Amino acid sequence: MADFHKPSTISITCPKMISPFLKKEVEDLGFTVQHQRYAGVELKGSLHDCMKLNLCLSTAHRVHYLLKTFTANNADELHKELVTIPWEDYIDKHGYVSITSFIKNKTINNTQFANLKVKDAIVDRIREKTGSRPDSGSDLNKTVVFLFWKGTEASIYLDTSGESISRRGYRVRNHTAPMQETLASTIIQASKWKVGQHFINPMCGSGTLAIEAALMALGRPAGLLRPNYGIKHILGFDVGEWNSLRSDLKHSANKDFKGKIIATDIDNRAIKAAQKNAQTAGVDHLIEFHRCDFQDTPIPEGDGVVVFNPPYGERIGHDQELYDLYKTIGDFFKQECSGKWGYVFTGNFDLAKKVGLRTSQRIELYNSTIECRLLEYELY
Repeated sequence: MADFHKPSTISITCPKMISPFLKKEVEDLGFTVQHQRYAGVELKGSLHDCMKLNLCLSTAHRVHYLLKTFTANNADELHKELVTIPWEDYIDKHGYVSITSFIKNKTINNTQFANLKVKDAIVDRIREKTGSRPDSGSDLNKTVVFLFWKGTEASIYLDTSGESISRRGYRVRNHTAPMQETLASTIIQASKWKVGQHFINPMCGSGTLAIEAALMALGRPAGLLRPNYGIKHILGFDVGEWNSLRSDLKHSANKDFKGKIIATDIDNRAIKAAQKNAQTAGVDHLIEFHRCDFQDTPIPEGDGVVVFNPPYGERIGHDQELYDLYKTIGDFFKQECSGKWGYVFTGNFDLAKKVGLRTSQRIELYNSTIECRLLEYELY
């Protein structure tokens, strides 16, 4: 069985431009980040540490635990190195394993071929040592192995997350194109919002921003909502330690908080979807939902933020309806939101100019592959 307390390199991935926020999250948990990448961070830790990282991180995608780094010029050399790893200590001979990878090697032009070589090495080793072999496939709900192979340098990891951490498990209903939970969490952390202040989200869609804000206000790790992680299928996983950690995190969360969280949308289907998602997340009683035009969103007295994630279209400079929308958002900021911080997240820089207010910050983020900006306005 795997030694869950053996230290190794832990590589945590995230979307582009989010690594500074991920670094802070990791350090707030008491870890030391040794290296920050464009889309991730590295630190030293154990599989036991990976439990906490999976449950507590909100800006990460996956937590990878390094098994071995080696040189491989081609697929045969890759297989030769991989069969030396004691896979029988990590993967149940009657279990299930899936392979994911990042490949940039001149001898490989098909990622699936490299994944097949990894799978073959794993099952060959386990069959030789135990007489049986695990099943394999593309499902990420059991043991997951990740290969990073760039040039001649290869690293093989246990993916302790399996499905991306961004899939919290609360979003059971979607309306139009929902914002990824990881991005929503980053936007909130990038804003000047503090727990105890108001968080107002007009045009809320499926409610992701409001739900992530409620979870932060409670100090409740979003990972507690999800029942399954890749680490639970690694041999040596201690259910008692896992349940104890979950219990400690759950009981350390707040029961309530000051400040209001308000989510509005003119579309009744969006409000229903947001309410259902909030209910699944266990925070529906903490969020005020209103079906109304964003200009009628109630703005309470006191400090807080107003965050918009408006549509930004595909035809830059050709959509008069969106021009009018962004101008109206600016008017709403000026007329109704004085004393707050205003934010607009958009991937259309031409439309952003129509808000008509001077930005105090323009924070670069990505929505999948779309370069975006989180525009910050101080609303005097």
